[in-house]
Amino acid sequence: MSVHNESHLVPGRTQRGVHTLARHWRVIAGWWFMTALSLFAMEQPSATNALTLAPSDRILILAPHPDDEVLGCGGIIQQSVAMKLPLRIVYFTYGDNNEWSFLIYRKHAVLLPSAVKQMGLLRHDEAVASAVSLGVSTNQLTFLGYPDFGTLRIWISHWGNAPPYESLMTKVTRVPYANAMRPGAPYLGQEISRDLTTLFREFNPTKIFVSHPADFNVDHRALFCFTRLALWDLEKVMHPEVYPYLVHFPQWPDPRGDHQDLPLRPPLFFNDDITWQSSAAPRDFVAGKEKALKAHHSQFEYASHLLRSFLRTNELFGDFPVIRFPPPSTVALAPTSNKPHYEGNEEDQLTESERNGFVGLEWRHIRVETNAIKVSIELSRPLAEAVSASIHVFGYRQDTPFQSMPKIQVEIGALGHSVHDQHITLPAKSVRVSRHAKELEAEIPMALLGHPERLFVSARTYLGEIPLDWVSWRIVTLVATPYPATGNGQ
Repeated sequence: MSVHNESHLVPGRTQRGVHTLARHWRVIAGWWFMTALSLFAMEQPSATNALTLAPSDRILILAPHPDDEVLGCGGIIQQSVAMKLPLRIVYFTYGDNNEWSFLIYRKHAVLLPSAVKQMGLLRHDEAVASAVSLGVSTNQLTFLGYPDFGTLRIWISHWGNAPPYESLMTKVTRVPYANAMRPGAPYLGQEISRDLTTLFREFNPTKIFVSHPADFNVDHRALFCFTRLALWDLEKVMHPEVYPYLVHFPQWPDPRGDHQDLPLRPPLFFNDDITWQSSAAPRDFVAGKEKALKAHHSQFEYASHLLRSFLRTNELFGDFPVIRFPPPSTVALAPTSNKPHYEGNEEDQLTESERNGFVGLEWRHIRVETNAIKVSIELSRPLAEAVSASIHVFGYRQDTPFQSMPKIQVEIGALGHSVHDQHITLPAKSVRVSRHAKELEAEIPMALLGHPERLFVSARTYLGEIPLDWVSWRIVTLVATPYPATGNGQ
């Protein structure tokens, strides 16, 4: 579990430095986490179904960082052990980029790459101890070792012949841990996809628990996308149910702190989009979950108040529905943005241009035509100087390696737009951009996307290098193909 910014996701932009970006992220994170309860009120939605495990299940837990497996699925893990179900826990990263928790744990800054890797090994050992406390053996654990806080950047712009991503803190471009599944694996999208596909094929899960596409942490969103991709590649041989779990979201869980007699209730914000499923956690499971969380010493010392918020009478899972439609047709999307509001002393830490430049966004609609897809977003205000919006549309075809498929980013500024396929700049005229007051629409030809069968779609706004707002990655199915089932029946 960790909270990081997304400033490094802008193609072709330079970084101002770790400390400057960290300062801005603390401010922006403060806005998000201090928004009024009227926007982020929490209550149980009317449709929450019970999630149960069957004797024939094979359970796969995917954790972006060590401790996420306990926060989201500690009860599921204990139930799997009690039922003697085949169980595997996979850790996407070693969690080696959470410098704030390291500062508290070590009592001094941890900045040298060698010291950062030592903290990664510490978090590995904490994860092992935590799993053992839940009754999981070490041979049921797999550590991939991809870069903490870098996997969404890999997802967006490090595929095929692109150079491997360089980790912000460890300064490496390959998995640096000898106890990882594949030491030396380059930080490239196809390598992550290869590892997940291998794991899925070997373990053959019936239920997969994975991080949520609306999570505020970049690695959580990336792991969801990589998981969906791997399942598409394997859909001829397996169709496991997928259960996303949420960890990082503003004003959530509500209330914060140790409330072990209360249920975990999903954000009201998603009531119109997601049917949640709840897995009951009896008292002994809650006690086991607390013990497992405390085994993550470096994180529990840093954020025990937040971590204890997940010690509840249940665990929650849910996903957005897949958008399915033949052309021509339009699907209007409910808002999925999370707009910061300026409150308290954080405003004093921003420049006047930064305070005036904030632009939030939300989905408007996606329209598929015979030869193009139109993606429409609505901004909280028109774009101003230095503020940009980006629309990401990635195509998928089962007969073409994903690394070879176009990954289109349309970057829209106040006066014009540019088009990128990863690090390659394409002619601006290849995508048509329309502006209607605060609404932006990008019309992307299907040919530019590689004539896809499915799409990953997202968008975000940013001020220079500072991330402002984003909307969750959504999945669009363009043809009537089988699709891996989700836990909520979609």
